[in-house]
Amino acid sequence: MSESDSSRLRHSAIEGARCVVVKVGTRVLTDAQGKLDRGRIESLAAGLCQIAETGRQTVMVSSGAVGAGMGKLGLDQRPTDLSTLQAVAAVGQADLIQAYERALAARGRHAAQVLLTRNDLRRRDGYLHVRNALASIHELGAVAIVNENDSVAVAELMTTFGDNDRLAAQVAGLLDQALLVILSDVDGLYDGPPDAPDSQRIDLVKSLDGDILGLAQDHRSTLSKGGMSSKLSAAKLATSHGHSVIIGPGREDAVLERILRGDPVGTLFLPTERSLRGRRRWISGSAEVEGELIVDAGAAKALRENGRSLLAIGIQAVQGNFAAGAVVAIKDQHGNEVARGLCNYPSKEVERIKGKISEMITGILGHRPYDSVVHRDNMTLRI
Repeated sequence: MSESDSSRLRHSAIEGARCVVVKVGTRVLTDAQGKLDRGRIESLAAGLCQIAETGRQTVMVSSGAVGAGMGKLGLDQRPTDLSTLQAVAAVGQADLIQAYERALAARGRHAAQVLLTRNDLRRRDGYLHVRNALASIHELGAVAIVNENDSVAVAELMTTFGDNDRLAAQVAGLLDQALLVILSDVDGLYDGPPDAPDSQRIDLVKSLDGDILGLAQDHRSTLSKGGMSSKLSAAKLATSHGHSVIIGPGREDAVLERILRGDPVGTLFLPTERSLRGRRRWISGSAEVEGELIVDAGAAKALRENGRSLLAIGIQAVQGNFAAGAVVAIKDQHGNEVARGLCNYPSKEVERIKGKISEMITGILGHRPYDSVVHRDNMTLRI
């Protein structure tokens, strides 16, 4: 692809965005000693305000609470026990939001703190409440500063997002016509190790296939949780929702202003041709998976290649205890996830009708409200 074609696609992605979600990582926001880099926050705030002045809904998903807390408390290493980690995050979160508020207020806007856990998005009503809250913040002229609620999230209870890259993709999934910008300590995705002299930055990625995912080079530090693999995973989720994604250099001054102009900054990932909307987007990106259905080869093929609904006859095993309407993962005989969707029957009833033709369901259960166990309209294929 020519440079002019790449530039055209980049300008099109930016001009078509009604919302911009910016994610910034810990290594961008903290200095070598782990203390909060207030100058960097001021620089980013200037870019956020410039985006907001175009009328676009502007959201910042910010890491840095634990790093800010470590700097404030004089800690050299990230705590490993959960209670101390949560306490450090609580100390740092106050410092972090104050820094954003000061930087934004100097430009006539305010920071609106939004703390989330996975529980806030896994239920459909909570998902919609968060989306509505973000819309109201935009209408008030403020900039939403979103972070995982590290001070209450408990990994053992599966309430954490794992890293803020995925959180940013899920927040972008709440919005329509969004551009997700992931700012990192590298310039973008490279075709080799970023520090190798012969490695080249990739300007445009049309499809996030296995070859592209294999280019990730993770260099984890004591401060941050996400590496390039995490960013590509987030980009894959966001592009499946129909959003363009840019992974770019967070430590470059005026980086957001340059991205807004359409300058060739970082790596642009184009959305998939068939994107998820509405309830399917929630099922794919945020909903809690409460059980699993193991299907035979024929059913797996029908789902993957023909977009069929899942019938009871194709189900071989049921795992988990769940109610009707729960989100379940559909896996093939080798443990590969084929799809996920809303199950029309509770697990106890699926156990009784598995492997049976639909016409037998009434005789087994005494009722048959649905011919399919998971209807294709309530299902998303795993890509």
